[in-house]
Amino acid sequence: MTTELAPAEGKDKKIKENYHGSSSDTVYAVGLIGAWIYYIGRATTTEEKIKGFFKGFAWPAILVYRLLEFFEKEEPASPIE
Repeated sequence: MTTELAPAEGKDKKIKENYHGSSSDTVYAVGLIGAWIYYIGRATTTEEKIKGFFKGFAWPAILVYRLLEFFEKEEPASPIE
């Protein structure tokens, strides 16, 4: 008596994975390229160009920091009497 193992179902099937990037990926990529053009284009030394390269990655953090600084400096509205 012989026993045959049934082939595993789905073993030969390939799984398709679809990745749909979000629009925030695109916005970040465009901002990254724009930041590189801005920072590296204004750089005059190699050191400034290297700093500009890394600042390009951190532009969202820099933007949020500057916005929070700006909002903090605003004077509170005076109460209406």
